Amino acid sequence: MSVETPVTPAKTPVTPAPPSPSTSRLGAWLLAIRPRTLPAAVAPVVVGTALAGAHGVAAPLPAVAALLGALLIQVATNLANDYFDHVKGADTEERLGPVRVTQAGLIPPRSVLMGTGLTLAAAFLVGIYLVAVGGWPIVVIGLAALVCAVIYTGGPFPLAYHGLGDLFVFIFFGPVAVGGTYWVQAGVWSPEILTAGAAMGVLITAILVVNNLRDREGDARVGKRTLAVRLGERGSRAQYLGLLGVAALAAPLGIFLHGWSAWSLLSLLAFRFALPPLEAVFTYADPRELNPALGWTARLVTWYGGLLAVGLILGGEVPWMR
Repeated sequence: MSVETPVTPAKTPVTPAPPSPSTSRLGAWLLAIRPRTLPAAVAPVVVGTALAGAHGVAAPLPAVAALLGALLIQVATNLANDYFDHVKGADTEERLGPVRVTQAGLIPPRSVLMGTGLTLAAAFLVGIYLVAVGGWPIVVIGLAALVCAVIYTGGPFPLAYHGLGDLFVFIFFGPVAVGGTYWVQAGVWSPEILTAGAAMGVLITAILVVNNLRDREGDARVGKRTLAVRLGERGSRAQYLGLLGVAALAAPLGIFLHGWSAWSLLSLLAFRFALPPLEAVFTYADPRELNPALGWTARLVTWYGGLLAVGLILGGEVPWMR
């Protein structure tokens, strides 16, 4: 899943700049890591920690470890995606999105695969601490996340190639990320993590919807049957709108079901960033016009997660940290 920082929501085709022949090795690895995708890993952890803070059970070290683990798994997923899409032939010179280092020849495939393994190993080490804090539920969550980071595009049944990528993103970037972050701090579950987790999950899935809508025709040609390929243009547009709508309902639902403070409605202010990508998704003529919509949707996720976290904290208990 890639995210680009928009320059302007213009309707003229936006073609990603090709890599410079003089791209440094560090620059190539930064391209592979895709730093612009990392807010999708950060936002659910922030919301989970804020929810723990609202309940007066936030703990700094487990929160930081959860954040580090989420970032490492995101990076590992990005590297695995770069490698496996190349070896499966899904990435070609006709790619409309950001540069993939394996396909572009910037980093040898074996090195990208090794980088994936090392990053997963680092995530495993962080997970040892989280298991010591959170016990067996973190064993289940951690192992599932490590496996899915690889089988998202790798293995005999890659999730992204069979229309299951959206479900993977929703589950692991939503209820699992928010709930796991809350659990390692509170040591208990709360029904509120489902509401907050679903809100984050649907918005981060919306980033993937834009990505797959842009790549729909190319993915179909190489047999990558993403949900966008299966739903088509009209269905994907409806999916994107529906995901944003569900996120907008989360705070009012939290107030009704869980007694959240009205401060949680601050999250709705983030939807000012929803207008440009919505316009792009519903009016684009060239798929490359969707590149800025990725960045706008990612910005929506960042602001929504931050404002929801602030609202939860302002309406919660004091002291915030224990």
